[in-house]
Amino acid sequence: MQYDPVKRSLGTIFNKTPWLRILFYRLLDILLLRTWHVKKALKDWKRNQLAVGSQQLAEGYIQDPGSRILDAGSGFGQYSYFLSRMNPSFQIEAVDVKEEQIEDCNRFFGSIGKTNVHFSLADLTTYTKTDSYDLILSVDVMEHILEDEAVFRNFYQSLKPGGLVLISTPSDQGGSDVHDHDEEESFIDEHVRDGYGIHDIREKLKCAGFGKSEVQYTYGKPGQLGWKLSMKYPIKMLNASKLFFIILPFYYLLTFPFALICNTLDLWLIHKTGTGLIVRAWK
Repeated sequence: MQYDPVKRSLGTIFNKTPWLRILFYRLLDILLLRTWHVKKALKDWKRNQLAVGSQQLAEGYIQDPGSRILDAGSGFGQYSYFLSRMNPSFQIEAVDVKEEQIEDCNRFFGSIGKTNVHFSLADLTTYTKTDSYDLILSVDVMEHILEDEAVFRNFYQSLKPGGLVLISTPSDQGGSDVHDHDEEESFIDEHVRDGYGIHDIREKLKCAGFGKSEVQYTYGKPGQLGWKLSMKYPIKMLNASKLFFIILPFYYLLTFPFALICNTLDLWLIHKTGTGLIVRAWK
């Protein structure tokens, strides 16, 4: 099942004007459950940063003028856009291996006057900037990279002391819609691995240098149902024929209320298992 071609088709449709691009980001925010979990984690991080800053001011220290953030595998730029709106003092560097997306994002962010975000071409297996970032964000990237341990080492080296890496990735509990039958392929066949086990990714982060990490499941039973309604079935239809773009609004009119309930439950419940992971690790 091809996912990237559908994303590119949608990106082309919504890239005609800046306001359509922003609408595209809004739709991704609503439809993608991973975005709900990532944004919640980013807001938690921001609250912690504000608390630390307030304590520093009370103790007479000079507060850093703005956090430096790396969007590691920026894609369409939706998370860089969200971060740029969280705080205008954030300095965001966004990198990706796809040159066309880097050029596209630089054009878009320049057109809307976002001067605190810059996109550049980079390979995460070799990209390092020693002690540079307060936060590294990596959303749906690690499942595409075979040399993941090299990337984790680069993340550790690039973080400032006390900095956080925040990762969203499929788990090994059915991530990418993998089934038990050998003949069935991953729903997302661009992935080099179907997902991580909690112990596996924590050990790899520990070997990279991270002394503290927290991993939690996302996409529990409610989230899996919501994902099928909002993403899997529409993408299967669009892979079958682009004519389904015409009926897609009517499909979502019927199914979205149910997907919304499922996503909300998934965001706030604690899951004993799930097909996704949210990973936090501190330097």
